[in-house]
Amino acid sequence: MRQALIIGNWKMNGNLAENDRLLATISTSYDSSNGIEIVVCPPSIYMDQVSRQLSQSKIKFGAQNVSAYKSGAFTGEVSTAMLHDFSCSYVLLGHSERRSLHHESDVEIADKFSAVVQAGITPVLCVGETLVQRQSEETFAVIAEQISKVVEQVGIKAFEHAVIAYEPVWAIGTGETATPEQAQIVHALIRRQLAEYDVTIANNIRIIYGGSVNANNAHSLFKQNDIDGGLVGGASLNADAFINICQAYN
Repeated sequence: MRQALIIGNWKMNGNLAENDRLLATISTSYDSSNGIEIVVCPPSIYMDQVSRQLSQSKIKFGAQNVSAYKSGAFTGEVSTAMLHDFSCSYVLLGHSERRSLHHESDVEIADKFSAVVQAGITPVLCVGETLVQRQSEETFAVIAEQISKVVEQVGIKAFEHAVIAYEPVWAIGTGETATPEQAQIVHALIRRQLAEYDVTIANNIRIIYGGSVNANNAHSLFKQNDIDGGLVGGASLNADAFINICQAYN
């Protein structure tokens, strides 16, 4: 049975005092999550603070991005070895904001995926379509391409310890959310695509939904057969809202 996974992506938000309060509240409420795996992804500058505060907690933490290179003259980048220094467990890859704002290509994301897997860290591959692509009925083709580029680069076995996050770009930060039925259709499609390579991996991989997840819609989303949790943006900055989302899985 696939363990539920809730990831809080803080994006470029937070400060030392706010992070301290947020983590303290979430940590004390963890037992009520009933076995759900919880992860927070802070800005890299707060990695040390988060790793120290969660050192006695079962809550894990991840990075929002990573370089495909091990070291070198790459100003502003962070390597997988650096993440290891803080016992980082997950890395978000290919988030729609990285694709659109930083123009990361499928090939570049595949290279990062490969580096993360080799480092023994769990990659969270984000895939999804824009509003124009959905309206043009290109959703399935776009997502299939995003996934196949990574499979071609690293092989399907690399997905044994990976997570996929479906995030319809048109629903991120807009207040719009794919209906549970719309999200389920895409999650099932992703699982079917992976099954063409390896049925066992397709059945075991966790596919989570990201796109304006909040306490009001979380329960109906998480009831779907192929939705194994959520990638939570803005709501993860509010302790009560994030806890409610985690509890909604039950």
